[in-house]
Amino acid sequence: MESLDALTSLVAGGGVVVLSGAGLSTESGIPDYRGPSGVARRHTPMTYQAFTRDPVARRRYWARSHLGWRLIAGAAPNGGHRAVAGLQRAGLVDAVITQNLDGLHGAAGSTSVIELHGRLDEVTCLDCGNLTSREELDRRLREANPDFTARVAAVNPDGDVDLPDEQVEAFRTVDCGICGTGMLKPDVVFFGETVPPQRVARCFEAVGRARSLLVLGSSLTVMSGRRFVIRAAKQGIPVAIVNQGPTRGDGHASVCVDAPLGAVLPELAARVSGSAATVGV
Repeated sequence: MESLDALTSLVAGGGVVVLSGAGLSTESGIPDYRGPSGVARRHTPMTYQAFTRDPVARRRYWARSHLGWRLIAGAAPNGGHRAVAGLQRAGLVDAVITQNLDGLHGAAGSTSVIELHGRLDEVTCLDCGNLTSREELDRRLREANPDFTARVAAVNPDGDVDLPDEQVEAFRTVDCGICGTGMLKPDVVFFGETVPPQRVARCFEAVGRARSLLVLGSSLTVMSGRRFVIRAAKQGIPVAIVNQGPTRGDGHASVCVDAPLGAVLPELAARVSGSAATVGV
């Protein structure tokens, strides 16, 4: 309760920038790798180099992702996402930086969302640069693979599934439907790929203007997100972290709350807004 009181006081001052991670979406049915509900990574994550250079690796990715991304597409915002949107409507949150690929902040009503690592529901052509919807690609892949079915036991946090090699070998990929020959890639940042510099700059600008940085559901294991915590701490901007389990940013935080986000965030929003109805929970 003492930590929640301190968190409430910090957020009530406004000027908050949210940095969210996979732990915020677990209650929407999307697993993470590192939290208490996380799953062990069962295969090496796709790298940008392997995806672009190895047709076999690329086919494996699309076969797995073709089945797994539907979990992401079917997920709905949970109480945590709605609470963040409510805090924003109340004028307390200025911007949201998310490391997630699921688009759930926007679906919950948040605006000024910077999707650090991109979105799984968008597809880019590496040749012509056109951006198309994942729904359109899904339709084309279904047409190219009318008999492709698999029993999915579990979906990985990055939106793919585990498939035996014989099923992968039967899968047919498609090229860009606009230029006709371009290589298609989900509009997300793969391992070995860098976040676009303009996007990183927007994040740093948002953090630099913040009165506080609120980290939600991220272990801050990788530097991609942790750098914003480090920057805030260096600039004397208070950092608050709500996460289940310790994070690599705890040493920079003035407030740490170790609890489920789906319980903490609606309570926080109700406290600072005066009514849980404001956040739709």
